[in-house]
Amino acid sequence: MPGSICDILPSAAALLGVRGAVDTLGLREHVGDVRQVAVVLVDGLGYHLLPQLKRDAPLLASVLAGSTGHLSELACGFPSTTPTSLVSLGTGVPPGQHGVLGFTVNVPGTDRVLTHIFWGDDPPPASWQPVPSWFERLHDAGVSARAVLPELFIGSGLTDAAYRGAQFCPVGKGESYAQRLVAELASPGLVYGYTAALDHAAHVSGIGSSHWHAAAAQVDSLLGYLLEELPSDSALVITADHGGLNVPEEARIDLDADPALRAGIRVVAGEPRVRYLHTEPGATADVLAAWTERLAGRALVQTREQAVASGIFGPVAEENLARIGDVVVICTGDTAILATEHEPPQAAELVGFHGALTPAETAIPLITLTR
Repeated sequence: MPGSICDILPSAAALLGVRGAVDTLGLREHVGDVRQVAVVLVDGLGYHLLPQLKRDAPLLASVLAGSTGHLSELACGFPSTTPTSLVSLGTGVPPGQHGVLGFTVNVPGTDRVLTHIFWGDDPPPASWQPVPSWFERLHDAGVSARAVLPELFIGSGLTDAAYRGAQFCPVGKGESYAQRLVAELASPGLVYGYTAALDHAAHVSGIGSSHWHAAAAQVDSLLGYLLEELPSDSALVITADHGGLNVPEEARIDLDADPALRAGIRVVAGEPRVRYLHTEPGATADVLAAWTERLAGRALVQTREQAVASGIFGPVAEENLARIGDVVVICTGDTAILATEHEPPQAAELVGFHGALTPAETAIPLITLTR
């Protein structure tokens, strides 16, 4: 069984001597004794995408060939989506425990849908996601933990939920992100970085598009620069939050254009590859039956209880159960379920998607490098 995204920061903390942290990923075997660990998350860098991008990414191609560093495979957890994975990374616990259970979720007791990437302070981050982060644990252990993030991320609910306790190093528009990240390599401790260029290109233009290949080159350039500037007593750890796949037009179903799929639904949440359906009182069985028939061979349709019992979320805290739909729909193959009357029109215009359980979406790389 591969490790998971939850193991990365505890393993990095163990390298930095934090009491109680365990290097379950065996990082020390590949990097030795270090005083500093730089963890960079490349949004959308799925493990199974590495062969496709190697022509534009010489560093990653060298890693894939076994010539540079060490490459292994991890799992990102479910749903395989950015907010969920970032909080799993930061806290070291699976989604069922931290409660950020999807790109969007219903706020229990209301008809409101919370979009985690646009989350401010309602609900309060500390109550919506109360699990301590490894940035806090590092700080409490006297180890510097810095997060170099775009300025617009600072102060958001998601940033607090995932990176609470970090010393934030904001990068303003027009500033060089790479240079700001390198500047933090001058001091020991943990440095965290993030880039969204590859994921953005996959969503907007598709995996394999010229836009995506250009983004791969941009990301590889950033990683190569970091490796060149990496102090000799440091390790660079590269990972991702999910992979992805392209969804052709003929594989898309709009639930809002199908009366049989709309019936009995009170709130629609999740995203196109994973739908949380919160039903009207007494309608769960009918919704389950209708969706099971309509999506036969294209999605796994379960009740909340069945999905939780399957273990896909990890152990689910009692207070987080209601954030999961009464019916959970997990697309298989290349199907996507649009909700054109519930979501911004841009969602239906995307090319690349993720969120479900296929290896293309859940397998992520763990790359460890030293100079």
